[in-house]
Amino acid sequence: MIKINDLAFSYGSEPVLKNITMTLEEGRIYGLLGENGVGKTTLLTLLCGLKKPNTGSIDIDGYDPFKRDPNLYKELYYVPDEVSPLHQTARLFAKNTGVFWPNFSMDLFLTIMKEMEVEPDKKMDAMSAGQLKKTYLSFALACKPRYLFMDEPTNGLDIPSKSQFRAAVSRYTAEDSTIVISTHQVRDLENIIDPIIILDKQDVLVNASLEKIASKLTFDYGITLHPESLYSEQLPGGFIQVLLNTDGQETKVNIEALFNAVHKNKDLIKNLLNE
Repeated sequence: MIKINDLAFSYGSEPVLKNITMTLEEGRIYGLLGENGVGKTTLLTLLCGLKKPNTGSIDIDGYDPFKRDPNLYKELYYVPDEVSPLHQTARLFAKNTGVFWPNFSMDLFLTIMKEMEVEPDKKMDAMSAGQLKKTYLSFALACKPRYLFMDEPTNGLDIPSKSQFRAAVSRYTAEDSTIVISTHQVRDLENIIDPIIILDKQDVLVNASLEKIASKLTFDYGITLHPESLYSEQLPGGFIQVLLNTDGQETKVNIEALFNAVHKNKDLIKNLLNE
C-alpha cells in the first residue's frame, strides 16, 4: 500500500505540489489525470524516489522511496514518457538490465515483444518511437513489479499498439500489484483504469472508483439539454452531460466528461465523492 501524507514539492520558488494526501491500494490500476503543470510527472518521480519531497511523506510498504532501499526497488519500476534509444538490441538490454529485478522473466519479455510486434534483436536506436516505447513497456511488465508507474505510456503508439498495450497490462500484471498511469489520452486507457485520480496543484480533487463515481454522478447522452447539468458538451446528434445522480441508477462513466465537470465544480464534486 502507498500512503502519501501532506506532500509538497517545488522547483526553486515555484510550487508544483502542495497538501497532497491520498492512499493507493493494492490490486488497482489508477488513472492519474490533471491539467498541464499540476505535477503528474513530478508525483510519479517522487513515488519512485527520483525526487525528494520538500515536506510531507511517501510510505510504500514501510519504505521511503527516496532512501532507495533495494528491497523496495526490486519491486518497483518506472516508465517515463521519453525513453532512451540505446545502441544495443532489445534482447541484450533485457538480459543485462533484468538482473536487477528478481522476478524478471526473459520468456515473458519475448512473449510480450511478440504480441507487441517488435523484433527483440533489432537495435533500440534503430527503432521507431513507437517500437522503442513498446520495448520499454514490455520490459517493465516482464519485471513483474508490485509497483509500476507509467507516464503517458500510449504516447507514440498507433491504434493497434494501444490495444496491444491494454491487453498486456490486463494479462501480465499481478492481482496484488499497484499501477499508476499518468495520461492525457483517457480514451486510450478508459477500459483498464479504475480508480481515477484527478490532481490539482493544491489538492487531490478525486480519488475514487468508477463504481463510486457512477453512484454519485449521472452521465447522460441525449438530445435534451438539462440546465442543472454540472457539465455539458455538444456531440453530433445531441449532448453528453454530467448531472448529480438523484435516482440511484448507475450510468457508464465518461472520463473526459468527468474531468471537465470536476474542473468546473471542484469543491462540489470533491465533497460529493468524499461523503
